Amino acid sequence: MRIDAITLFPDMFGVVRDAGVTGRAHAQGLWSLNTWNPRDFTHDAHRTVDDRPYGGGPGMVMMAEPLTQAVAEIRRARALQALPGAPVILLSPTGQQFTQRSACALAQSSGAIFVCGRYEGVDQRFIDNQVDEQWSLGDFVISGGELAALAMIDAAVRLLPGALNHGESSLQDSFQDALSGLLDSPHYTRPEIYNGERVPAVLMSGNHALISRWRREQSLRLTLRNRPDLIEQARAQGLLGPLDEKFLASC
Repeated sequence: MRIDAITLFPDMFGVVRDAGVTGRAHAQGLWSLNTWNPRDFTHDAHRTVDDRPYGGGPGMVMMAEPLTQAVAEIRRARALQALPGAPVILLSPTGQQFTQRSACALAQSSGAIFVCGRYEGVDQRFIDNQVDEQWSLGDFVISGGELAALAMIDAAVRLLPGALNHGESSLQDSFQDALSGLLDSPHYTRPEIYNGERVPAVLMSGNHALISRWRREQSLRLTLRNRPDLIEQARAQGLLGPLDEKFLASC
């Protein structure tokens, strides 16, 4: 999987390239990262990438030309590697929300071209002619697309085969289809007693069937409390069984 990021702050991407799970996966060659600064595709002394918006208003707008040239150069670079085309994805608060399903799709693809917007926005003509999709982390606004891109890259890379030490780790995460899209259950480790609190006895029992059911019920309880919409979603998809429904009725 190859990720290309168009960004005014390429150094920010060192976090996913060099550290943690994503850094190890990058070193193993499971994915690659290339950053492109739109200032490198300007032709004036000030390397201008933004200007005042037509019609007035606060802030500045990123210009279409440097971004368009950056996308064209990325496409040429990918073609030289004989890679298939990749979608151009603008990180924007107006985009569709990025979910675990989105992360899975990205991980199973050849990659993406992320455009990290800044300032008040991006010239609509670039969006209309170059952008394939717009993604958002949620219903809030941050200073630029870099943080959103980093989160999305991390979410996808950890799903790549070989990225995690244990092959089933990602399957037990919150939102994964293997757990019917529910939130993950609580986790415990040594010591057995900490500040007077014991690890739940069922986890010490060695009875894997009981442990599995306990984790399922804890997942259901946590999801019902924090994200009841996910319960309704799982119910609509027929992913909850009779034991699940009986437990939910008792909560």
